[in-house]
Amino acid sequence: MPKKITFIGAGSTIFMKNIVGDALHYDALSDATIALMDIDQSRLDESELVAKKMIASMGVGATVETCTDQRAALTGADFVVVAFQIGGYKPCTLTDFEIPKQYGLRQTIADTLGIGGIMRGLRTVPHLWNICEDMRAVCPDALMLQYVNPMAINTWAIAARYPDIKQVGLCHSVQGTAAELAHDLGVDVDKLRYKVAGINHVAFFLELEERLADGSYADVYPRLFEGYRNGTYPRTTGANERCPNLVRYEMMKQLGYFVTESSEHFAEYVPWFIKSGRDDLIKRFQIPLDEYPTRCEEQIADWKSQAEAFKKADKIEVPKSHEYAATIMNAMSTNTPAVIYGNVANHGYIPQLPDGAAIEVPCLVDGNGISPTVVDDIPPQLIALMRSNVNVQELTVAALLTQDREHIYHAAMMDPHTAAELDLDQIRAMVDDLLVEHGDWLPEWARTQVAA
Repeated sequence: MPKKITFIGAGSTIFMKNIVGDALHYDALSDATIALMDIDQSRLDESELVAKKMIASMGVGATVETCTDQRAALTGADFVVVAFQIGGYKPCTLTDFEIPKQYGLRQTIADTLGIGGIMRGLRTVPHLWNICEDMRAVCPDALMLQYVNPMAINTWAIAARYPDIKQVGLCHSVQGTAAELAHDLGVDVDKLRYKVAGINHVAFFLELEERLADGSYADVYPRLFEGYRNGTYPRTTGANERCPNLVRYEMMKQLGYFVTESSEHFAEYVPWFIKSGRDDLIKRFQIPLDEYPTRCEEQIADWKSQAEAFKKADKIEVPKSHEYAATIMNAMSTNTPAVIYGNVANHGYIPQLPDGAAIEVPCLVDGNGISPTVVDDIPPQLIALMRSNVNVQELTVAALLTQDREHIYHAAMMDPHTAAELDLDQIRAMVDDLLVEHGDWLPEWARTQVAA
C-alpha cells in the first residue's frame, strides 16, 4: 500500500523540494501520497506546482494533495515532516535581534540557544504540541521527522509531554561538517569514517578517520591540528575568501575535538567570542554578526527568482540532498538498515547527560523504527560544555511544561553568552521587553505587560 507523507510547513518550498525529491528516488516511496499543508495559500500553491513538476520530471506515480487544515493533512499519515517558523522572519526573528541589541547583546543566528533560541522555543513548542495532539487523533503510529529549531528544546519538550509520539529531530550539521572537513583535507567525503555524539549543534567528532588505499583507516586529527597551526586550515570559501570555520578550529585546539555546528552558530553558544569592547575577536575569528536576518533577506530574494523559473520550466531537476528524512522513510518502509544521526530523548544513550534531555547520537533505522546508539565515552570537557547549553534548554522546557514565567528569566540567566554580557537586572528587563513585543505569538501564560 502506498505510503502517505505529510509535510507541515510546506510553504518552505525549497526545503520541501529537497525532502520530497529525495523520497521520490526510492521505489518504496515513489508512489506515495504527498500531503502538503501550510497556512499561506500562495506559498502552498507554489509548493504544489514544484512537487507535481518533480513527479512528472521523474516519471513516478506519486500524487500530491494540498490543504490548509492541519488535521486533514495528517489523517492516515505514515510520516510527518515538520518545517515551519512561528512568527517568521518578520516580525519575530527581527524582534529577537533588535531588542537584545538595545542592551548590547549581539547575536549571529539566534534560533537555537541564547535569548533568541529561548524566545523561538516559547513560540514554537506549543504548535508542535498541537501537531502531536492531531497525530494522536488521526495518525498515532506515524513518525514525526522534526526539522524545526530550536531542535533540542523542541525534541525535549515533545518527548516530555507526548512520550507516545514517535519522533526524531533531524539536522544536517553532522553530514555537512563531514563535507567541510573533507574539503579542508582534500579528500572525498565518502572516504571519511567518524563517530559523533552530543547535543544538537554541540556534538563532537569523537573519532575521525580516512580510508586509505589498502583499506585501512588513519586518524586525520593530527593533520587538522597541524593544518590549523600552520594556517593551512580552515580553507577559504566563496568569492569573498572568507574562512568560515575559525571558531570551530579554535575550539578544536582548546578542547581537542571538532564541533558539528558552524562557527556563526557556535560563537553565540559560548562566552568567549562575541564580547562587548572586543571587536578584535569579531575580526580575528570572522564572526558574522546579524547573520540570520541577512540570510533571510537573501533567501527571500533568491526564492522569488527561483519561483519564477520553476513556473516556466517544463521539467525540474531532482538531485538527491544530504538530508536524512527520505533515508529514514525508506529504511522503515523496506526494513533496509541505515544509520543516521538523530536527536532523541536521552534514556541512557549518553549517561553523562541528564535523563530526558535531547541528545544527538548515531541511530540504526530499519523496520523497527529509530534505535539510538549508546555513547558513554565522551571526554569530560565536552560534556561540561554541553551541560552549559543543556541548562538553558532544560529551563526553557520547564517554563513550557509548568507555565512558570520565572523559568524564562532563569533560562536567560544561565545562557553562557547572555550571562557574560549582561547583569541580572538587564537580563530581566530584556526578557520583559521581548515578552511584551512578541505578544500574541507567545502562549497566553507567557504574555505579559510591564507596568508603566
